[in-house]
Amino acid sequence: MRKFTSGATRDADQGKLAYEGFLSPLVLERFAQYMHRHRTLPDGSLRTADNWQKGIPKPVYMDSALRHVMDWWKIHRKLPVKDGIEDVLCAVIFNAMGYLYEILKRKKETP
Repeated sequence: MRKFTSGATRDADQGKLAYEGFLSPLVLERFAQYMHRHRTLPDGSLRTADNWQKGIPKPVYMDSALRHVMDWWKIHRKLPVKDGIEDVLCAVIFNAMGYLYEILKRKKETP
């Protein structure tokens, strides 16, 4: 139990997930900007923000992730690439998150 100088009490926070510490608002905001920019389809329509959660095959995520990792590696080696480092890293994050999402979704569906 935690007791504060005000007299208020709360249960202990030990063993609880520390989202505020594990995540960065700077990174999440930049990632959201990247994702929002990629919502526009070639015909000009806007896909929903959670469209990717409908399901994308893991091999598609892997192929895309590796292309972006190659760009990341090239940037690290000071070689030219089409996109900047922030977009490349956001793309890596997206593909890793999507791949993990498919694993977790399947795990939840099949006990």
